[in-house]
Amino acid sequence: MRHRIAGRTLGRNASHRHAMFRNMAASLIKTVRFEEGAEGAPKVAGRIITTVAKAKELRPYIEKLITMARKAKVSDAKAEPLATKAARNTEEWKTWRQSKQWQDWAQARAAGVNYRRRAFALLRDQEAVDILFGPLATQFADRQGGYTRILRIADRRLGDGGQQALVEFVGKNDRRKRGQKKARAAGAGAPVVVETPAEAPSAG
Repeated sequence: MRHRIAGRTLGRNASHRHAMFRNMAASLIKTVRFEEGAEGAPKVAGRIITTVAKAKELRPYIEKLITMARKAKVSDAKAEPLATKAARNTEEWKTWRQSKQWQDWAQARAAGVNYRRRAFALLRDQEAVDILFGPLATQFADRQGGYTRILRIADRRLGDGGQQALVEFVGKNDRRKRGQKKARAAGAGAPVVVETPAEAPSAG
């Protein structure tokens, strides 16, 4: 009995599960950047369709990757002032390379490099890593978790009739913003003022 063992096996062994989540995560990330009208382009950016069970297991997998990208962005921001604009192998670059400023730059950037290597080890897809540490890290820079949502859909999977769901990034596809919801709730209790038209002057 699988007491106190977290996670669904999904009818697969461990290596098969890891490969499946790697491919699903890379597919979801790569839908963020695509050319409209290209062959195989998704209908909606930042969204894939899968089964409910797979979606629930994919969500923590992808959110940990985004957290690593956010942390790497902070590390890169600290290292940016210490970098040089000189071209590689020029005299100015060689002088900077041998200075203490380079040591400080390398130390500040080390955490970000480590996060990129860890993300690549999980995804094994350089394009997905570039998107993860680029547009996605910028999009969720000010968000503390909760980067994805799962929405069940009515269409059943052909073949076995499995329950399907959407996995998508929050933000661009939001149905209603939080501010609009609060404004609507605040306006519900406000008194209604009915303006009456001014009376026309009498003829006499």
